[in-house]
Amino acid sequence: MALAIPTRTRIATALALTGFAANSLLCRAALRSGAIDAWSFTAVRLVSGAVAMSLLARVLSRARPRGGPGAGGGSFPSAFLLYAYAAAFSLAYLRLQSGVGALVLFATVQATMIGVGVARGARPGRLEWAGVAIAIAGLLVLTLPGATMPDPVGVGLMAIAGVAWGGYSLRGRASRAPLAATSGNFVRSVPLALLALAGAYAITANARALHAETNGVGLALASGALASGLGYSLWYLALPELSALHAAVVQLTVPVWVGIAGILLLGESLSSRLALATPLILGGVACAVVPRARSARRT
Repeated sequence: MALAIPTRTRIATALALTGFAANSLLCRAALRSGAIDAWSFTAVRLVSGAVAMSLLARVLSRARPRGGPGAGGGSFPSAFLLYAYAAAFSLAYLRLQSGVGALVLFATVQATMIGVGVARGARPGRLEWAGVAIAIAGLLVLTLPGATMPDPVGVGLMAIAGVAWGGYSLRGRASRAPLAATSGNFVRSVPLALLALAGAYAITANARALHAETNGVGLALASGALASGLGYSLWYLALPELSALHAAVVQLTVPVWVGIAGILLLGESLSSRLALATPLILGGVACAVVPRARSARRT
């Protein structure tokens, strides 16, 4: 029997999706401007997330310092998936148009999460499948028109990011301590980020390829400590109450929020693609999510 989605979960989901959209904007602002390279952005993002979440977890839990930051939650497999997502996403962003990147990312997230859910016995109804199809059609409308042939390396990196994020989200459905889990995952990802940065520095022929200006570091700090750390904690708070299909499909709304934020915050104009795609994506998500909740309220 399906359970109604609690109000707390709905709020946490909405705030987490807001964090995802903010991350996309921060990443675009930092990397597309050349203010910081992808390896440094990823390292600063994960280190700042680890520090911020560890401090917050200590304050809220009143933990003793002898335990070590983040020691009470998280896991190495989740940390590896978190790092794989963050690194592949940043590297792919430099090679792909934002629309194509969003399409590849969210398509692979859907395939990973829904595929694993079905393999584990989930049986979405016809209206839920129809909602997924409508939302994906909206994503195609939003991202594909005018796109050039994508860079195959960029597509591969973004697909890796999508699979890693899908896996990270699926592991979060078993979490019962979202802040501790997020803190532990970020802390465990830091050595991977620093080793990768050191490796990139060692093999990069052009030393200027790795660089970090003040505004680039600031954007990476905001991405890590705020949009990623708090956003992912809220996502882990919401995930146990969401089915794999619902958790996958609600993420299709992120490109819409990014587009709306660009209009409200960056002065961008409303495009016909965004105007057409928004009702398709939001309507598709509603078709996929609302029927299950209504059925649960009647039982």
